[in-house]
Amino acid sequence: MISSTITGWGHEVPDNVVTNDDLAQLVDTSDEWIRERSGIRERRHASDGETTATMSIACSTRALERAGVAPADVDLVLVASSSPDYLTPPVSSQVQEGIGATHAGAMQLTVGCTGFVYALVTAQQFISTGACRTVLVVGAELTSRWMNYNDRSTCVLFGDGAGAVVVQATEADGCGLRGHVLGSDGSGAEHLIIPVGGVAQPTTKETLAQDLGGLRMNGREVFKFATRVLGTSLQQALDKANLAVDDIDLLVPHQANARIIDFAAREAGLPPEKVVVNVDRYGNTSAASVPLALSEAFDAGRVAPGDTLALVAFGAGLTWAAAIYQMGPAPLPV
Repeated sequence: MISSTITGWGHEVPDNVVTNDDLAQLVDTSDEWIRERSGIRERRHASDGETTATMSIACSTRALERAGVAPADVDLVLVASSSPDYLTPPVSSQVQEGIGATHAGAMQLTVGCTGFVYALVTAQQFISTGACRTVLVVGAELTSRWMNYNDRSTCVLFGDGAGAVVVQATEADGCGLRGHVLGSDGSGAEHLIIPVGGVAQPTTKETLAQDLGGLRMNGREVFKFATRVLGTSLQQALDKANLAVDDIDLLVPHQANARIIDFAAREAGLPPEKVVVNVDRYGNTSAASVPLALSEAFDAGRVAPGDTLALVAFGAGLTWAAAIYQMGPAPLPV
C-alpha cells in the first residue's frame, strides 16, 4: 500500500463578518443566547459574486502553491459540499476548470458536515492503489443562502467558507491514513434537512408561499447524536490504527458547537492545547469546517512533520466519520 502525506493547504472565507448582534437585528435572538448555546460570536456570509466554486478555487490555489504542485500535475479533484453552485454540473468540475487542472478527474461528495473526512479517506484509496499520486481535497459550503430566517435557532449557527489540502503519494513508510470509520444512520435523516429543492419536493409557488424552504435542524436530536458518535468513532479509528489517545498530537473536530467539542475532548481525555477550535469566529461551516480548522492549524505551526492528526465529524444523513492521519517526515512548506 502506498503512503501519503499532506503537502499543501489553504482556506478562504468571505470578508463579510456577521456578528451575533447583527443577527439580533434580523431575528429574535441575542449575543448572549447564541454564545451560551453554541460558543459562536460571529460568522462569515458570502457577498454578491462569491459562490462555493469561487471560494473553493481560491483555497485550492493557495494549497497548490504551498505544495509546489502545478495544477496540471493534479490527478483528481475531490470537493465535499452540500451547497454547490448548481445541482448540476458538480462544483468539482468548476473547481477543476478554475484552477487549471487539465489532466484531473473531478468528483463532488455530498455528505453534509462529514464530507471532507469522507473525501480525505477517498483520496487515500486512490493513492494507496497507485491510481493517483496527487489529489486535491476540498471542503466548501455557502450555507447562508440556504438559511430560513424564520427559524431563529438554526439560522444563527451557520457560516460560509472553504478549505483545501493537497495529498500526495510518498515513499515514507507508515504515514497517511492509519485508521478510519465512516458511518451512516438514515433513520435520522429528517433531523437535518433541506426539504424543498430536490425532486421529492421541487421549489414551486406553493412551497415558497408556505415558507417550506431553507435548512431545517432538530438541534436537540443532532446534539444527542453528536455526543453519542464522536467519542465512539474516534476510539474505533484509533483501534484500527493500533494507536491510543495519547498518540494524538492534534484533534481537529467538526466545528458545529463549542459545547460538543468540549464534550468530545473531555471524553477522549485530550487537553485544550491538543484541540483545534475556531467555531467562535466562523460558526458551523459544514463540510468546510474541518479543512478550515486544519488549514489554520497549519498556518499557526500547530502541525509538525510526523504528527498524528485525528479528524472527526458528524452531520446530515445522519452521518459520522473519524480518521487518524499521520503526517510524513518531510518539512512542511512555509
